[in-house]
Amino acid sequence: MTTTRQSRPVVLLRPVPGTSPIHELWAGTKILVVLAFSALLAFYPDWVPLALVTIVIGIAIRMARIPRGVVPSVPTWLWLLLLLGAVTATLGGGTPVLHLGSYDIALGGLLKFVRITVVSIVLLGLGMLVSWTTNVADVAPAVARLGRPLKFFRIPVDDWAVALALSLRAFPMLLEEFRLLYAARRLRPPPVLTSRRARRRRWAIEMVDLMAAGVTVALRRADEMGDAITARGGTGMISAAPSGPKRADWVVLVVCGLVIVVAAALQATVLAGI
Repeated sequence: MTTTRQSRPVVLLRPVPGTSPIHELWAGTKILVVLAFSALLAFYPDWVPLALVTIVIGIAIRMARIPRGVVPSVPTWLWLLLLLGAVTATLGGGTPVLHLGSYDIALGGLLKFVRITVVSIVLLGLGMLVSWTTNVADVAPAVARLGRPLKFFRIPVDDWAVALALSLRAFPMLLEEFRLLYAARRLRPPPVLTSRRARRRRWAIEMVDLMAAGVTVALRRADEMGDAITARGGTGMISAAPSGPKRADWVVLVVCGLVIVVAAALQATVLAGI
């Protein structure tokens, strides 16, 4: 008897149970690290910065004790798209050139495609690591603390932090509701449609039903969340929670800063002359 392997869904904005040095870090530290590494890979998307950032992320995942089961399954259509992209990028040519007898295969386009794909995977893994090790309730106070200098320019940082916190809290609930709606739609018996026009009309009606149900669910969740926030003291309590960096946060910031400086220096000096 054979059993089909069940695909693992994407789990975001929900911290993995347990504790670790990465879990205990301040949310603002993780936000700063994500921004810094993203800026590094945006200006220097080469192999040396990629390798250094990947090593740091791998060590952080090891320290955070992230189980393999939380990693989502990659659908087959995504592998096919990557394969199609690799083939079309290879047709673009460029150096280096691989010589196979009387044939010359230019691999420049393929290497650029692989590098862009690796950059995307590294940044995605970094974001997922922060999502798996950070409580959503800690994000708003951290954003309010980091944006405190912007208050000098009369920018409503606290309001932005509250809006961000509410959005992060509502996203997992709405995602589950939409999955439930999609599952309920699939349980409907398929109608017998004989013409192409009837199929298009049926598809449009189902899309309108799903959108209306989604708006209704969002409004209901927003009403429930508003009542819960009011009972706990209002939106001001969301961003007013005390938060700040500790000794471990400063160590992490220094290490990440050194990694960025070394990567940028190698890319700008040594590797630029090769």
